[in-house]
Amino acid sequence: MAPQKWNLGTITNRSSLQTKLIVTFVPLLLVILICFLVYVNWFIVKPLREKTVDETMLTATKVSRQLDDYIAVQNQLSQRILSNQNLFSLMESGTLPASEGLARVRELKDMMFQALGPSLDIRDMAIYNLRGNPVASYIGMPMPASLLPVINDKEFADKLNDRKFVLYSDEQGTLAFIRSISNIDGVLYGYLYIQMDNAYLQNVASGIVGSAIYVVDPYGKEIAKSRDAKDSKDNIERMQAVTSNSGIYLDNAQNYVAYQKSESSGWTTFIVTSKASVLGSVNSIKHFAIFIISALMLLSLVYVYISSRNFVLPIRRLRSQIIRMNYSNLSLKTDDKLIFNDLSLLNNAFEDMLERLQASIEREKLAVHEEVMARNSALQAHIAPHFIHNALYLISIASQEGKSEVVSEMCQQLSESLRYIVSSPYKHVNMLEEFEHTKRYLSLVKRNYEDDLVWEIEMDPFAEAIQLPRLVIQPSVENCIEHAFSQTDPPWRIHIKIKLYNGLWAIEITDNGSGIEQEKIKEILDKIEESDHGLEELRKETLGIGSMGIVNTVNRLKLMYKNRLFFNMFNNTDGGGMTVQIIASLERDFY
Repeated sequence: MAPQKWNLGTITNRSSLQTKLIVTFVPLLLVILICFLVYVNWFIVKPLREKTVDETMLTATKVSRQLDDYIAVQNQLSQRILSNQNLFSLMESGTLPASEGLARVRELKDMMFQALGPSLDIRDMAIYNLRGNPVASYIGMPMPASLLPVINDKEFADKLNDRKFVLYSDEQGTLAFIRSISNIDGVLYGYLYIQMDNAYLQNVASGIVGSAIYVVDPYGKEIAKSRDAKDSKDNIERMQAVTSNSGIYLDNAQNYVAYQKSESSGWTTFIVTSKASVLGSVNSIKHFAIFIISALMLLSLVYVYISSRNFVLPIRRLRSQIIRMNYSNLSLKTDDKLIFNDLSLLNNAFEDMLERLQASIEREKLAVHEEVMARNSALQAHIAPHFIHNALYLISIASQEGKSEVVSEMCQQLSESLRYIVSSPYKHVNMLEEFEHTKRYLSLVKRNYEDDLVWEIEMDPFAEAIQLPRLVIQPSVENCIEHAFSQTDPPWRIHIKIKLYNGLWAIEITDNGSGIEQEKIKEILDKIEESDHGLEELRKETLGIGSMGIVNTVNRLKLMYKNRLFFNMFNNTDGGGMTVQIIASLERDFY
């Protein structure tokens, strides 16, 4: 049998089969989608939208009727008072002496009490004479001093003369039910004033959740509103938009505004609801429909995938293995189920390439590690001579002064410090070892400065095992002694604090010296920021324990902690001196 030939035409045919499957199913899916959307829109969403809008309109009607019922109660209350014949005889008498006037007030209050009964859904009630002045009030709450603004208003006066009631709202927003006191012959004796309860009206307006309710009089003045309603200046515009006694429309802010005007009170109730809130259930149906269609499309695509997977499975397996590879795992598992010789050869070639790449990466990692260790050793070797020079200088001073025992102790301390410095310089040490070396240095220096030098170290016991390069704390302390106290009178104080925080460790070295100029601090920080681990810069500078010593220390920490290190130095605001601050992560991810 002739060997099977693979060419561009064969590959095209295999790809075309997948394309044909997709082209076959996409029109079907589109037809199903269109039919389903038409069904949902016409037979579910549209009726539901109409029902939801109608319910909003019914809510406005309900609130308006509750307000009408409240006004009707006040009307019944006024009728009970006006039906008392003694009211007219009491109002016939004009100005009375004080004693008779008080008796009249008591009788009028008794009438109001009998009319009100046990329940009280108003704030107060008062009776005014023909001149609009108050004669008696039931509770005695603040009342208008005069009803002349109402009596002199022609529209109100005509209604009162026709024995109709008037709903009046003053400038302070106080609502009142007012009607004339007249007998069956139309003789006018005065006016009955019922101060309505604004809180009751607000409770009625606040009975609907999720909507803002406004009650407006015929002039666009706000009578009541729901508690969650914002102050609105659009009530006049809403009144102008009213074209009938009831209706619903969509305003410019995309809110549904349902309104109902009361024929008895003239008040218009507006219910303002956001379009999203009104059509929330409708949108839920639409979202559910979209979810169903998406699910159907997904199932269809899964079917297409399963139907075509046999044609692309070998390449997919190879691709899956490549995706799972990472820096630490470059192995490729051979697929024994490959049926095409070309794919098998490709798999083997790729496996050989990964093995060579793995070996190359291992060599690169080893080279980087050795380079970092060499850099650290070079930096540390560069800073150590200055410490040795200062120590020998202090020993020579003690020798000249004939302090043989002191010289012996200082030489012993120097020996221990040299052993610490030169012992495996590229290896890390723990915080306790660095702490002990710093103490030895301070003890050695104190032989020269005696009581003029005071030092204190605070170290968290849990910080003893923290790893760091050698000669991190001691150079900063040496920098304080060499430079910070040159212009400061003793005693010279050095405070070293080593603390643990949430995932961090911190070293703070504080002195009471003369501090350093801000420009110099900026120069040192810029050097640290611009340096490439300090090697090239230190070759160009004469090493001192000042700025370049700081750059050396920070760059050795950079080599160890990479980008998980923070260094800062600043002058203290209280007590003088300056502080050097080193903060690094507790995460152990060193070179």
